[in-house]
Amino acid sequence: MPQRFRNLSYSVPWNLWLLLSGSAIFAFGLKAVALPYGLITGGISGLGLLLFYVTDLFSPGAWYFLLNLPIMAVGWIFISRRFVLYTIFGMVSLSLFIELLPWTVVLENKFLAVMAGGALMGAGAGISLRSLGSAGGTDIVAIFLNQRYNIRVGQVGFTFNMLLFGAGLFFLNPNDVLYSLAMIFISSWVLEYFLGMFNQRKMVIIISDRQQEITDSIKTNLRRGVTLLHGMGAYSGQPKEVMLTIINNIQLKRLEEIIYRVDPKAFTIVGTTSNVLGEGFSRRKQY
Repeated sequence: MPQRFRNLSYSVPWNLWLLLSGSAIFAFGLKAVALPYGLITGGISGLGLLLFYVTDLFSPGAWYFLLNLPIMAVGWIFISRRFVLYTIFGMVSLSLFIELLPWTVVLENKFLAVMAGGALMGAGAGISLRSLGSAGGTDIVAIFLNQRYNIRVGQVGFTFNMLLFGAGLFFLNPNDVLYSLAMIFISSWVLEYFLGMFNQRKMVIIISDRQQEITDSIKTNLRRGVTLLHGMGAYSGQPKEVMLTIINNIQLKRLEEIIYRVDPKAFTIVGTTSNVLGEGFSRRKQY
């Protein structure tokens, strides 16, 4: 991968674009789809909606902005100032989009709103979190816990939402709360998909007596590295050369053709990785 593409993820325009587009998509799902049907969106935005439904003191966008202010201190102290500055941009963008978007999506029933709202908000949050910041809210706490304890971002949000919906049962129609829970389940799944879709690769383990030919062909035709492991067959007791390589989904079919053209008796294992860091793949994200 050329150096300029690897550096793109750290450029200011790219990160601002991710935050702006992610906030717009999330706000559309909230304002145009979830809000007209009385749904709670989850996270700090959902807490803001609950307070809006119960108190009617401020608009949802204003509640979102006010609730985020103390959370920014967590990011400033435990993550980085750069992260907080990007997040302030994302938070202000999302608050403004929520306030200014004029559209309402009319759907046949509330279940369609659950699916559409969950997908839009999950996609928007996932795009924002691909940046070096976030759109605010529980994302800040989730990133802190992910960095310190490797807790998945979606799990943090889902746990917070369970507590939020428990409180919502005392103030809202139970049917709306259950619909909202289903919407957040969809949102969490889409969020995790967007966070992992650019980092997933195929890990392929190859066992063959023609190791050198396969290795050379992989390096020449796919331009991928190969790690050689020394193994032994448990049944035969004979030493075996085991090859391990990491490729993308597009290259998988070509790799199969390379392997079985050289050795029709080769044994291969293909697994999907959740993340690959290193030369030729993603770099470790530093906030």
